[in-house]
Amino acid sequence: MSIPFMELSDSYYLIYDEVMEKIKKLIDNTRFIGGEEITKFEEEFSDYCNVKNAVACGNGTDAIMIALKALGIGPGDTVITVPHTFIATAEAVTAVGAEVDFVDIDEKTYTMSPERLEEYIVKNKDEKNIKAIIPVHLYGQMADMPAIMKIADKYDLKVIEDSAQAHGAEINGKGPGEYGDFATFSFYPGKNLGAFGDAGALVTNDNVLAKKAKMLSNHGRYNEKYTHQIEGYNSRMDSIQAAVLRIKLKHLDQWTNMRIENAKKYDELLKDKDIITPFVRDNSKHVYHLYVVRVNNRDELKNKLKANDISAGIHYPIPLHLQPAYDYLGYEKGDFPATEKVSEEILSLPMWPEIEIDQIGKIIKNII
Repeated sequence: MSIPFMELSDSYYLIYDEVMEKIKKLIDNTRFIGGEEITKFEEEFSDYCNVKNAVACGNGTDAIMIALKALGIGPGDTVITVPHTFIATAEAVTAVGAEVDFVDIDEKTYTMSPERLEEYIVKNKDEKNIKAIIPVHLYGQMADMPAIMKIADKYDLKVIEDSAQAHGAEINGKGPGEYGDFATFSFYPGKNLGAFGDAGALVTNDNVLAKKAKMLSNHGRYNEKYTHQIEGYNSRMDSIQAAVLRIKLKHLDQWTNMRIENAKKYDELLKDKDIITPFVRDNSKHVYHLYVVRVNNRDELKNKLKANDISAGIHYPIPLHLQPAYDYLGYEKGDFPATEKVSEEILSLPMWPEIEIDQIGKIIKNII
């Protein structure tokens, strides 16, 4: 029995006929950009997130970049995020001309440490023009937003929640977008809510920011085709992706509950192993985009699983501050000890809603 890291086709069987019917209708009507599917998806996704506005765009990286631009962040400004994330979080900052810088993570949750965040601000606020914070909701768990928002309010900083791995997650009963100025989402096919290609969105409770983000995503125009209020980008979600996402959104809660139940099975079967299972913060809903464990012999275990036809991943093996792309920031090994320690021990085990107990059982049997 070969076990993939993720099996997207299992979920597609449930929605296949509905998706094909919708795609055929869009093709027959030749409505590929904009229109009803986009508008309805934005309405339905904002309702799902319990915020006033959603703005569809081309992908999750663009979503962060558009949020930064809408907040007026650019050259001369500094934006703080974490080194334990995919490079897209940092790329978006430099794409708008701002400077990206890092603070370490909390070793238990793998998300931004509020303590390290405030230490950085206190140390650098007189030398750097710090404008915004991008906490990353990682693996399906939100960062400590109540603590981060207290710091942001104290120092008058904007907050963009990178929520690419946190569709449906919560902390203290509130989800992404209910805390920061923006929350940004990726709908890359492997996400908990995934499109049939690239797609993204921003959500916000600020109507003015939503309108500006909408213009930025569509060449700086709002309603009139050839009236451009500002310079923007070509970052529109296409209608087929919106249609697919609308269909899948109806099943997201069910799929999330299945992920949570699968995580409980893993937790139970791993409790006697010499392995650290995911830590869930109090008053939090973890949606398990990934099921990430920590083990001292990570590479050995990964190779053993591979030898037994079990795929596993590492998210992420090289912290951003040690990536060649960020050599210019001057960081060295040892600068972010929690991130560096975690990066050498983490292993993402197979996880998707329909993974079977027999598959989980085989994975557990091959863990030393």
